[in-house]
Amino acid sequence: MPHIEQLASHVADLIAAGEVVERPASVVKELVENAIDAGSSAVVVEIQRGGMGLIRVTDNGCGIAPGELPTAFLRHATSKLRTADDLAKIGTLGFRGEALAAISAVSRVDILTRQKGAGCGASLHLEGGVPGQVEEAGAPEGTTIAVRDLFYNTPARLKFMRKDSAETAAVAGLMQHLALSHPDISFKFIKDGAESLHTPGDGKLESAVYAALGRDFARGLVRVEGRGGDIAVSGFVTAPLMGRGSRSMQVFFVNGRFIKSQLLTAALEEGYRNQMMKGKFPGCVLNVTLPVTAVDVNVHPAKTQVKFAREREVFDAVYHTVLDCLDAKGAPVAAPKNAGQVVNPRQDFFQSMDAKTFREQGAKPAEKPVEKPPVRPAAPARPVWDTEWKSAARVADSQPQKPLGFRPLEKPAALGKAPVSVTERREAVPVRETPVKAEAPAVKEVPVKQEAPKRPFVPAIPAEQQKLDLPGQTTIEPPKEAPWRIAGEVLHTYIVCESEDGCVWLIDKHAAHERINFDRLKAAKEPVMRQTLLQPVAAELSREDGALLLENLELLEQFGFACEDFGDGAVLVREVPADIDAGDTVSTLEELAENLRSGKSLEEKRENLLHTMACKAAIKGGWTSDVSELKVLVEKVQSGEVKYCPHGRPVAVKLTKYELEKMFKRA
Repeated sequence: MPHIEQLASHVADLIAAGEVVERPASVVKELVENAIDAGSSAVVVEIQRGGMGLIRVTDNGCGIAPGELPTAFLRHATSKLRTADDLAKIGTLGFRGEALAAISAVSRVDILTRQKGAGCGASLHLEGGVPGQVEEAGAPEGTTIAVRDLFYNTPARLKFMRKDSAETAAVAGLMQHLALSHPDISFKFIKDGAESLHTPGDGKLESAVYAALGRDFARGLVRVEGRGGDIAVSGFVTAPLMGRGSRSMQVFFVNGRFIKSQLLTAALEEGYRNQMMKGKFPGCVLNVTLPVTAVDVNVHPAKTQVKFAREREVFDAVYHTVLDCLDAKGAPVAAPKNAGQVVNPRQDFFQSMDAKTFREQGAKPAEKPVEKPPVRPAAPARPVWDTEWKSAARVADSQPQKPLGFRPLEKPAALGKAPVSVTERREAVPVRETPVKAEAPAVKEVPVKQEAPKRPFVPAIPAEQQKLDLPGQTTIEPPKEAPWRIAGEVLHTYIVCESEDGCVWLIDKHAAHERINFDRLKAAKEPVMRQTLLQPVAAELSREDGALLLENLELLEQFGFACEDFGDGAVLVREVPADIDAGDTVSTLEELAENLRSGKSLEEKRENLLHTMACKAAIKGGWTSDVSELKVLVEKVQSGEVKYCPHGRPVAVKLTKYELEKMFKRA
């Protein structure tokens, strides 16, 4: 058995660093949280090459005393905790005392600081966790920490880092959350020399939302504010009609700390029940404020998860706050007016009265003076239009027309005489006599030629050979009758089908069509047919989703998407697959990003993309479908080709005759 030995301090520091420092975004999080705890009103974050080359955080906080600089980079050294009782009432973002030690253990660090009111600042350089000498230096009030060459001494961790664009997006998403959690602080984020984010720091959450999440997201928000006991909820949620394709725009804070909580997500979405379209998710920026003794933030090394002492009360506070504010923003329903209050704008048309007025005045209508209508010339008779339902009469335009060359003579009503016939008119016309010069020769009668007797029809192919298969000819047989019939469709979603063995099938047309699309896309050898958008769509996604899509541009290109970087997390889309509606471009990209995040290997990512494309191109539940479309779906299901949708849900449900009779107590 190997001997038990204590690890060297350097190895222990590297292990601890692996728990705290996962990627460049983890370094930025720890340094910015320290800047916030230092009372800063302005924080500037600058990165290069996704943070792998340089991370520089500058603040105007209280600063660090020169004599305490070496101590600040020791493990378990902190200014925010003193006793064990302080662990039950943590009110700061950082408290472990491991962040600076872990960061310095896997990078090269330079720190420059000056306390407020001090005449001179101090600087310190550390490499691999080993500090140098503290030196005097000129510096502004506050602290500047520069981290270079992250994971330079841990190549095993270095090879697991993602592309620079993905790491940059992770840092950008983190800066969004930090800016939203503290709207009273001005945050500036600079990536590779270009400013990407700058919040005003005016203390207004709507200003931070506008700067961090964009104009389109900000203008679809509804302010919410409520309280349940000592739990307060405030912030913004999206209107029910502004649902998103994923949960990437749900941002929660607990006492100013960004967290990920399934409890808060469930409470938020429960408030939108029966108000949001299926498959859509609400976005939000919600801050839950509660006593520090009612929440435990020391349950995760990255401090992104917390544990509530009273989970039910927190759930109810978020749920009722969201629900009440959404109901208050709904359209007011006007109460119906009484019959006596209804004003008739056209007094010469229909009149209405209530039952009481009718009984008082009686059923006899009010008498009006009879006015003689003015004498007008008789108008020509109009055709009678018979509009009765299922009437055999035809309208005037559908009457059969007489030939143009024939016009029957009508008996004039004004004259009392009968019309003169054509023969009489001819006899009444005097015939001018002309001398006859010579008699015309008599015309000989032409004998009528008798037709030859008809020859009997001889077929080109003898009768005995007509049944034989000749080369180049195919005998077309009538289609066989299907062993099932479509009885109808219910709820515009489920097809009712009866099979010849007396069973009833309920088929989900969306799930069946989705499976057909998935199999077709997966087996296709040709490139996906595309459609070029008349106007490119600028999809404003979250920073992480946008970077994830840009990281997989080649994969998206294979499925018919032509995208490019539009800056600040936005993706410009120029082409989409022909099966997808152009109006679903943004929601499709959001789902694609969610699927790409869950997939690990290239094949898994490919299948996740196919799932989304097949779902978007399938017939939706509630659509009115043609009988021919339903017939194709039923054929696929009855033949056994389609059994499950790509997500594993059943496509059809079978009810036997015995089961139906048992339901009606007939068996």
